[in-house]
Amino acid sequence: MRLARFHTADAPTRVGRVDGDRITDLSGVPGIGTSLRAILPRLADLRPAIEAAGGPALALADVTLDAPIDNPQKYLAIGMNYRAHAEEARAAGIPVPVNQMWFNKQVSCIAGPYDDIVRPVVSEQLDYEIELGVVIGSRCRNVSAADARSVVAGYLVANDVSVRDWLSTRSPTFTLGKSFDTHGPIGPWLTTDDEIADPHGLRMRLTVNGDERQNWTTDDMIHNIWAQIAELTTVMTLEPGDILATGTPAGIGAPTRTWLRPGDVVRAEIESLGAIENRVTADG
Repeated sequence: MRLARFHTADAPTRVGRVDGDRITDLSGVPGIGTSLRAILPRLADLRPAIEAAGGPALALADVTLDAPIDNPQKYLAIGMNYRAHAEEARAAGIPVPVNQMWFNKQVSCIAGPYDDIVRPVVSEQLDYEIELGVVIGSRCRNVSAADARSVVAGYLVANDVSVRDWLSTRSPTFTLGKSFDTHGPIGPWLTTDDEIADPHGLRMRLTVNGDERQNWTTDDMIHNIWAQIAELTTVMTLEPGDILATGTPAGIGAPTRTWLRPGDVVRAEIESLGAIENRVTADG
C-alpha cells in the first residue's frame, strides 16, 4: 500500500492512496484526517477501510504531492554506512567510524518530493546523498534487532542534502550542515513495509541533469536497518513518524568537488518506492 499527502489548487492537504498513476482521496474514511503521521499507530486497524475506499480518484499529474510524513518528531541519519562510500571517504583522508555514527537533521529541513532545494548564500559546496528512508510506525524502546521490523511502518526515498563546508569547518557537529531549510526532500509517498520483501535488496539511483552519479543497492549497508533500530532504541524512544535515513552509497559530489548549482535537477529513485525530483535554486 502506498500512502501520500497531497493538495490541489482548490483544496488543502489531505491523505490519499496511490494506485498506479492515480491517487484516491481518503478524506471520507473515518479516522483518517489530514495527517499521515497521526494514523501510523492505527494503520493496521484502518487498513481494511483504506483499501476499500472508493473516494474521488485524481491523476497524480493533477495534484501536488507533499512530504508524506508531516511534522515528525525526529529525523535521524547515519553516516558512512555503505562499504563503498566508506572506502571513498577513507581514500579522501576522512576517518571512518567503527561504530554507528548518527546525527540529526532538524525536521524544519523537510521538503516535498518535488520542492526546490535552495542553495544557501553562505556556501557553494552543496552536495546530494540518496538514502533509503525508514519510517517508524509504533512507539518503541529497547527493541532487539530480531524484533526491529515489527516497529517499521514503511519506506520512502530521501535525499540527505549536505552543505559540505559547514560540515567540515563551520560546525563541530553535522547538525548545522545537514539542516538547512529545504535540504530534506522526502517522498514521493510512504510504501508500507508489507510491500517490500527485503529492504536490503533495493536498487537506488541518483542523477543530476540526467547524468548518473550514484547507482548501488541497499545490501551494501555496513549496519543493516534492524541493527540501526536496535542501536537507536537503546538510547531513545522512537515515535510513530520518526524518519531514519540509512546511509548513502558511493558517488557523492565531495570527493571530486562536483557541487550542485542553481538550475541543476536532482532525481533520486529507489526500486519499488518511486522517485523524488528537485530543482536547485539560489537563495533569495
